[in-house]
Formats: sequence, C-alpha cells, structure tokens
Amino acid sequence: MPPLKIQHGSKRGDWNGGFAVEILYPGLALNAGDSGIGAIGRIDRARVSSGHVIAMHPHRDDEILTYVRTGAMLHRDSMRNEQSITKTRLMMMNAGHTFQHEEEMLGPGATEALQIFLRPRAPDLTPKVQFHDFGEALSRDAWRLLAAPEGAPLEVRAQAWVQDARLSTGTNLALPALQASGAIRLVYVFAGEVRIGGVVLHAGESAYLEDGRGTVSAQSEADVVLFTTDPGATVFKGGMFSGNVFSE
Repeated sequence: MPPLKIQHGSKRGDWNGGFAVEILYPGLALNAGDSGIGAIGRIDRARVSSGHVIAMHPHRDDEILTYVRTGAMLHRDSMRNEQSITKTRLMMMNAGHTFQHEEEMLGPGATEALQIFLRPRAPDLTPKVQFHDFGEALSRDAWRLLAAPEGAPLEVRAQAWVQDARLSTGTNLALPALQASGAIRLVYVFAGEVRIGGVVLHAGESAYLEDGRGTVSAQSEADVVLFTTDPGATVFKGGMFSGNVFSE
C-alpha cells in the first residue's frame, strides 16, 4: 500500500491571537471505525498567546507528550510539579487513573507546540510526570528518539515510539529500522515541505505508512515528527483524550 496522505485536522479558536488548536484524529482517514491508529490517539497542534493560561483540567488514561517548538510554558499539576517546558525541555504526562494540570504561556511571543495523546497499554495505571532536557532543540538530518516503551529519555506505557528530525533542504532521510515486526508509521510535518513515496506533505499534514518503510525527502527545510506503533499490541481505547471517539 502506498503512503496515505492525511490532511489537516479540524481548527478551533483564533490563530491570530489568544488560543487556537488544530485537532488531528489520524485514524479517521482509514475509515476503520477507530479515530486513532494503534497507540496514536490524537495530535493537537496549538498556538497560544503569551500570558494565556490553560486552566487546570483532568486527564485519565492518556499518555501525553508535550512537544514545544516555539516559546515556553510553565506547567503545574496535581502531583505538585511546577516546571518550565521549552523547545529543548519536553514533558511526558502519564496520566493514569487520576491527573490534572494547567499551563501558563511564558515569554514575549506565542507558544507553538504539539500535544500528543498516546494510548496506554491498560487503564488505571499509576500517574506520573517526566521531564527531560535534550540540550538541543533540533536534530539536524538525523532521527532522534524522544519517547518509547524503554530506552528513551521519556517513557510511554505503550508499544509506541516518537522520533523527530530537522531536515535541511534537499536531504533524503531514510526511515529508521522498525522497532517491532509489523509496525506501522505516521509521518507528521510540523514545518516545511517534504515528499515521501510520491506524496507531498506541508505543515500540518501527515502520511500513514502501512509497511513502515520509506524515505523522507525535504523540499525545503522541514521539521518532521515520526510515530511508530505496533498495531498488534494491546492498547486501551477509552482514554479521556486519546480514546476512540466512535462506539466499538
């Protein structure tokens, strides 16, 4: 099966000020009755003005990676954490059975980030929060592992792997080896333009790769996030934000 292009998610809010979000349910493009793909439940692309506070709110049974690209935020949660999140210092909230958080935008300009909702292997896990400073905001022309079930700076409690790369114009970067037999992939473009398997992707667009292989060719400088998931692994699809929006 050739790569399947997935268009932008649905937009809400004001992209010129205040709070705006583009919500992507990647599974909708597959028409398979699941709004997610394996452990990939939902991807929110947000742009939030400086000083704006996203008030304290709950999560349950979501594994949430906060991937900041511009700006910074101050994170507070029900586990008494108060920590800054930046484009080098990322956060994984393993919500488990009970968790609440809020975010205050810092700095002179807007904060732009992905809020990535992954599905846990089971419900009612113990909640925890992880922070990691990667030292560099970018991984130039090479895949960088952000989150994984093991062996990554941030742990996700599912068979899911998240990697990223900043591609220079004209670079051809092969997808890394699959972490699990039969795994599938989602290539998400945060910025720029890339081509994969004859499909051209712009910022906010993604491609589903059933065989998990391919090469990403940068038509311009581009920021790409790569998701890998094992469709045969057990996942809980009832998470508050990551869960399937359809009745099963």
